[in-house]
Amino acid sequence: MDGKFPLLGEKFPSIEVPTTQGVRKIPEDYIGRWLVLFSHPADFTPVCTTEFVEFALRNDEFINLNTELIGLSVDQVFSHIKWIEWIKEKLKIAIPFPIIGDNLGIVANKLGMVHELKGSNTVRAVFIIDDKGVIRTIFYYPQEVGRNVNEIIRTIKALQTADQNKVAIPANWPYNSMMGDKVILPPPQSIQEAKIRIQNAQGENYTCYDWWLCFKSLS
Repeated sequence: MDGKFPLLGEKFPSIEVPTTQGVRKIPEDYIGRWLVLFSHPADFTPVCTTEFVEFALRNDEFINLNTELIGLSVDQVFSHIKWIEWIKEKLKIAIPFPIIGDNLGIVANKLGMVHELKGSNTVRAVFIIDDKGVIRTIFYYPQEVGRNVNEIIRTIKALQTADQNKVAIPANWPYNSMMGDKVILPPPQSIQEAKIRIQNAQGENYTCYDWWLCFKSLS
């Protein structure tokens, strides 16, 4: 991993970090669960506060997906503690997940969270890491735009559905304009399989636009 940022499909690089809930080792402490590691530019900033409230309010949805949350910024742990105290006191929202203190920027730089043209703080990065410690999705948002928690949850559901059923997931799933909440069959692996794909569609309970674009319901 040295000299380059992590990529999709790679194992998340092992890091030991101080957090508001004690030391965590990532990904080792989370094997068997999915993990969303997300960075924010700074504590006590407006957009970041709205994001943390949103993540906190949706925390049970992540837990139901066997997924943990962990935040990060280039602030010290004591700053995180004071900020979450402020959120609890002023907004009546408890932040249930840990926040990494990375005031030296070691983790942020290793993970590509600092983009020089956007300043010295972290951008709004999101790493979705699966239950085996593999990076499955990376999002980057600029400081001025808060991220969409709905899309993060949707992506986790889509990845887990694809893994469990050996299928692909269409655009805007589960509200795709062509096939609704249905999922896409993997492409044929031979000429013969391609020839019989459409012929077998009715009996196999799937629908095809063509042999390379077939879909089915999971219900």
